[in-house]
Amino acid sequence: MVPAWKCACGMHATQEQHDASVEKRSEEAIHAAVLNALIPKQGQRRRFLEAVGVPTVAAAISSLFPFASLQAMAQEKAPLEKKDLKIGFIPITCATPLIMSAPLGFYEKQGLNVSLVKTAGWALIRDKVTNKEYDASHLLAPMPLAMSMGVGSGPLPMNVATIQNSNGQAITLALKHKDNRDPKNWKGFKFAVPFEFSMHNFLLRYYLAEHGLDPDKDVQIRVVPPPEMVANLRANNIDGYLGPDPFNQRAVYDQVGFIHLLTKELWDGHPCCSFGMRAEWVKENPNSFAALYRAVLEAAAMASGPENRATIANAIAPANYLNQPVPVLEQVLTGKYADGLGNVKNVPDRIYFDPVPWDSLGVWILTQMKRWGYVKGDVRYADIVSQVYLMTEAKKRMKEAGILAPAAMPKKIVVMGKPFDTTKPDAYVSSFAIRRA
Repeated sequence: MVPAWKCACGMHATQEQHDASVEKRSEEAIHAAVLNALIPKQGQRRRFLEAVGVPTVAAAISSLFPFASLQAMAQEKAPLEKKDLKIGFIPITCATPLIMSAPLGFYEKQGLNVSLVKTAGWALIRDKVTNKEYDASHLLAPMPLAMSMGVGSGPLPMNVATIQNSNGQAITLALKHKDNRDPKNWKGFKFAVPFEFSMHNFLLRYYLAEHGLDPDKDVQIRVVPPPEMVANLRANNIDGYLGPDPFNQRAVYDQVGFIHLLTKELWDGHPCCSFGMRAEWVKENPNSFAALYRAVLEAAAMASGPENRATIANAIAPANYLNQPVPVLEQVLTGKYADGLGNVKNVPDRIYFDPVPWDSLGVWILTQMKRWGYVKGDVRYADIVSQVYLMTEAKKRMKEAGILAPAAMPKKIVVMGKPFDTTKPDAYVSSFAIRRA
């Protein structure tokens, strides 16, 4: 029996020491996840830590995500303005850190009582955020930019707290197209994407255009909520979709489709979804935001570990979350999967969780909004992204701490072999033969 003067685990003299130890391990996990994103190569990380020193690096990483609440983040016991939060989500694996934080206790640990609300589609998510029905929400990566600019809806300043996931999408086709894998032959096809302002839409358009098809003239692209994609494929309403997981793998599981390619084959490291909220909410609830932010970052740190993926699959599988068979989720999260063509593939980074909202990601998204006519005229790329992603202050603080701040992101953006120069977005848009701009 553990003595009364010891903590619950029996390894510390007091419960206060136990709590401090748990908090320290959580912070270390977050630091490790962010440092891995900043410096992907292990050897370079080691040399960097040796040269700069762990305390300096930790101090800089602690301020990497200021979002108007750096002081609140430093005050772990600051009173929360709001404890009962309502967060919207679409049931897809892209929202893994946000969803798993409920069953695995990350929200509770931060003193939050979070109600996760499964929502039917992205337009409804946008409307509920706009109407202040949700405190925060799972969002497609382009949505906070579009909402802030008033594209597709009234303007509403948004902040991106984290990128929820990288990769995690695929092009899935109906089984009848097994022998029709050349996109040049897809004229007249009907495709589904989850929303206009989605990486799915922009990557599908990019892929088709690179193969000589005009996505607005040669094919039909429809908006279909992700949970309805497999049923539409089965009913022969569409030829395929560029959609989020687990619905690519679910089509294989149900034997109605096959995975043509993973989107990481188009752009390895592309963002998919983000976690965001109204900028006004962040200002009104800085301590609650800090607690929410810590919870989701800790979840992202856990999700980054391949050894945790099976546990996470079981946590997010129930009906109130993804409502999917565990084997389907395990194939997505571990990257060992059947492709529907008789092959078993092993792609560990089929989906991964880099929480950093790199500026370049937002700039690339804006170039595609310009390319396809969603925005007109001059676009203030850097200004818009800095207002939504809020990395400017983070870079300033890293410089003060003696650390080389990332100019854009740790590795170059290369989409289908074509590099993207973040400093020349308009030239990039103009370089495409098929475009609306």
